[in-house]
Amino acid sequence: MKTFFAKKEAHKPRWYIIDANNQVVGKVAVRAANILRGKHEPTFTSHVDAGDFVVVVNAAKAVFTGRKETDKEYMTYSQYPGKEKVFTPKSLRARHPEEIIRRAVRGMIPHNRLGRSVITKLKVYGGAEHPHIAQQPVATKI
Repeated sequence: MKTFFAKKEAHKPRWYIIDANNQVVGKVAVRAANILRGKHEPTFTSHVDAGDFVVVVNAAKAVFTGRKETDKEYMTYSQYPGKEKVFTPKSLRARHPEEIIRRAVRGMIPHNRLGRSVITKLKVYGGAEHPHIAQQPVATKI
Protein backbone atom coordinates (compact mmCIF):
# COMPACT_ATOMS: atom_id res chain seq x y z
CA MET A 1 0.00 0.00 0.00
CA LYS A 2 1.06 3.56 -0.66
CA THR A 3 0.66 6.34 1.87
CA PHE A 4 -1.41 9.23 0.54
CA PHE A 5 -0.02 12.74 0.95
CA ALA A 6 -2.17 15.71 0.00
CA LYS A 7 -0.67 18.23 -2.41
CA LYS A 8 -1.30 21.94 -2.01
CA GLU A 9 -1.85 22.36 -5.76
CA ALA A 10 -4.58 19.70 -5.82
CA HIS A 11 -6.60 21.34 -3.02
CA LYS A 12 -9.19 23.95 -4.00
CA PRO A 13 -9.81 26.00 -0.86
CA ARG A 14 -13.35 26.72 0.28
CA TRP A 15 -14.58 29.59 2.44
CA TYR A 16 -16.31 29.16 5.79
CA ILE A 17 -17.96 31.78 7.99
CA ILE A 18 -18.19 31.60 11.79
CA ASP A 19 -20.53 33.87 13.76
CA ALA A 20 -18.89 34.57 17.13
CA ASN A 21 -21.95 36.35 18.58
CA ASN A 22 -22.29 35.17 22.24
CA GLN A 23 -19.86 32.30 21.60
CA VAL A 24 -16.90 31.39 23.83
CA VAL A 25 -13.61 32.69 22.40
CA GLY A 26 -11.82 29.36 22.82
CA LYS A 27 -14.49 27.34 21.03
CA VAL A 28 -14.53 29.77 18.11
CA ALA A 29 -10.73 29.63 17.93
CA VAL A 30 -10.62 25.80 18.00
CA ARG A 31 -13.14 25.54 15.15
CA ALA A 32 -11.32 28.20 13.10
CA ALA A 33 -7.88 26.63 13.69
CA ASN A 34 -9.08 23.18 12.64
CA ILE A 35 -10.56 24.52 9.41
CA LEU A 36 -7.45 26.60 8.68
CA ARG A 37 -5.19 23.57 9.13
CA GLY A 38 -7.49 21.29 7.13
CA LYS A 39 -8.13 18.86 9.97
CA HIS A 40 -11.79 18.61 8.99
CA GLU A 41 -10.80 17.03 5.65
CA PRO A 42 -10.27 13.28 5.26
CA THR A 43 -7.07 14.03 3.31
CA PHE A 44 -5.40 15.95 6.17
CA THR A 45 -1.62 16.01 5.87
CA SER A 46 0.22 17.66 8.74
CA HIS A 47 3.04 19.26 6.74
CA VAL A 48 0.93 20.68 3.89
CA ASP A 49 -1.14 23.88 3.89
CA ALA A 50 -4.33 22.25 2.59
CA GLY A 51 -6.80 24.14 4.78
CA ASP A 52 -9.62 26.48 3.90
CA PHE A 53 -10.35 30.17 4.43
CA VAL A 54 -12.24 31.26 7.56
CA VAL A 55 -14.19 34.49 8.06
CA VAL A 56 -15.10 35.26 11.69
CA VAL A 57 -17.80 37.92 12.14
CA ASN A 58 -19.09 39.58 15.33
CA ALA A 59 -15.71 39.10 17.02
CA ALA A 60 -16.49 42.01 19.35
CA LYS A 61 -19.40 40.02 20.81
CA ALA A 62 -17.40 36.87 21.64
CA VAL A 63 -17.31 36.13 25.37
CA PHE A 64 -14.88 34.65 27.87
CA THR A 65 -15.89 32.23 30.61
CA GLY A 66 -15.26 32.99 34.26
CA ARG A 67 -13.19 36.08 35.08
CA LYS A 68 -10.88 35.86 32.06
CA GLU A 69 -12.14 39.19 30.70
CA THR A 70 -10.33 41.00 33.53
CA ASP A 71 -7.83 38.43 34.90
CA LYS A 72 -6.25 37.11 31.70
CA GLU A 73 -3.19 39.03 30.50
CA TYR A 74 -1.67 39.49 27.06
CA MET A 75 1.94 40.59 26.75
CA THR A 76 4.03 42.20 24.03
CA TYR A 77 7.72 42.89 24.14
CA SER A 78 9.60 45.23 21.80
CA GLN A 79 13.08 43.77 22.60
CA TYR A 80 14.06 47.03 24.30
CA PRO A 81 14.74 46.97 28.05
CA GLY A 82 11.69 48.02 30.04
CA LYS A 83 9.35 48.00 27.04
CA GLU A 84 7.18 45.05 28.05
CA LYS A 85 3.48 45.87 27.78
CA VAL A 86 0.80 43.89 29.61
CA PHE A 87 -2.91 44.37 28.94
CA THR A 88 -6.22 42.58 29.55
CA PRO A 89 -8.84 41.38 27.06
CA LYS A 90 -11.15 44.16 28.29
CA SER A 91 -8.72 46.88 27.20
CA LEU A 92 -7.87 45.03 23.97
CA ARG A 93 -11.58 44.70 23.13
CA ALA A 94 -11.95 48.48 23.44
CA ARG A 95 -9.14 49.10 20.92
CA HIS A 96 -9.09 46.08 18.55
CA PRO A 97 -11.89 43.56 19.23
CA GLU A 98 -10.86 41.30 16.35
CA GLU A 99 -7.37 40.85 17.81
CA ILE A 100 -8.74 38.66 20.64
CA ILE A 101 -9.88 35.98 18.17
CA ARG A 102 -6.76 36.35 16.04
CA ARG A 103 -4.45 35.80 19.04
CA ALA A 104 -6.45 32.78 20.21
CA VAL A 105 -6.30 31.14 16.78
CA ARG A 106 -2.60 32.00 16.36
CA GLY A 107 -1.83 30.11 19.56
CA MET A 108 -3.50 26.97 18.17
CA ILE A 109 -1.61 26.65 14.89
CA PRO A 110 2.06 25.74 14.41
CA HIS A 111 4.63 28.41 15.24
CA ASN A 112 6.69 27.97 12.07
CA ARG A 113 6.58 28.75 8.32
CA LEU A 114 3.49 26.62 7.86
CA GLY A 115 1.67 28.50 10.62
CA ARG A 116 2.59 31.85 9.13
CA SER A 117 1.09 30.85 5.78
CA VAL A 118 -2.01 29.33 7.43
CA ILE A 119 -2.83 32.42 9.54
CA THR A 120 -3.09 34.57 6.39
CA LYS A 121 -6.30 32.68 5.53
CA LEU A 122 -8.03 33.93 8.68
CA LYS A 123 -10.24 37.02 8.23
CA VAL A 124 -11.69 38.49 11.44
CA TYR A 125 -14.24 41.32 11.63
CA GLY A 126 -15.64 43.00 14.73
CA GLY A 127 -19.10 43.53 13.24
CA ALA A 128 -21.50 41.50 11.15
CA GLU A 129 -20.37 42.97 7.80
CA HIS A 130 -17.53 41.50 5.75
CA PRO A 131 -16.28 42.03 2.17
CA HIS A 132 -16.10 38.32 1.23
CA ILE A 133 -19.64 37.86 -0.11
CA ALA A 134 -18.31 37.03 -3.60
CA GLN A 135 -16.52 33.91 -2.24
CA GLN A 136 -19.89 32.54 -0.99
CA PRO A 137 -18.72 31.38 2.44
CA VAL A 138 -20.55 28.45 4.00
CA ALA A 139 -21.85 28.98 7.55
CA THR A 140 -20.41 26.53 10.06
CA LYS A 141 -21.62 25.57 13.53
CA ILE A 142 -19.50 25.62 16.64
